[in-house]
Amino acid sequence: MKPITIKRVTLLDVDRLQQIGQQTFFETFAASNSEQNMKTYLEEGFSIKKLTTELQEPNSEFYVAELANTVIGYLKLNTGPAQTERQADNAFEIERIYVLQAFHGKKVGQLLYEKALQLATHAQANYVWLGVWEENSRAIRFYQKNGFVAFDKHIFRLGDEDQTDILMKLPLSGNR
Repeated sequence: MKPITIKRVTLLDVDRLQQIGQQTFFETFAASNSEQNMKTYLEEGFSIKKLTTELQEPNSEFYVAELANTVIGYLKLNTGPAQTERQADNAFEIERIYVLQAFHGKKVGQLLYEKALQLATHAQANYVWLGVWEENSRAIRFYQKNGFVAFDKHIFRLGDEDQTDILMKLPLSGNR
C-alpha cells in the first residue's frame, strides 16, 4: 500500500471535508438509525456553511488522511472554548475520527489518533478526551486499547433522537 499522508484542512478543502464527513458518518451509523434522522443530520451537520464556520474557528483544526490524493478519513480537534463539552482550558478534545469502511483495519484511524496525540502533546495538554456513542463498540474498543477510560456521559442529538455518548479521557504524562 502507498503511504498515507495526514494533511491539515483549509477552507479550500471544504467540499472534500463535506464529502468524507457525510460518507463516513453514513457508513458508521446508518444501520443503527432511522433514514430520516440520518438525512437530517447529514444535511445539517455537514452543510458547507457549518463546516466553513468550524474551519474558521481558531480553537478547532481538521486533518484528512489521504492515500494517492484520495481522502480516506479525517480528524477534528478542539481546544479551549471550542470543546463540545466544557473541560479544562488545558484539555484537548478529539471530536471526530472517521475512516472509510473500506479502510477499517488498515491503521488509518491509528495514524489520525497519533496525529491528535502529537498535537495535544505539543500544546502541552494535561489530557485528551472525546465522546463516543455508547453503541459504537468498535470505537470504544479502539479508545480503550489506546488507554482511554470512561469518566462521564452526555447527550448527542441525532435528528429527533437523544443518544448517549460515553466521555472518555487519556491523561498525558509529563504535561501536568
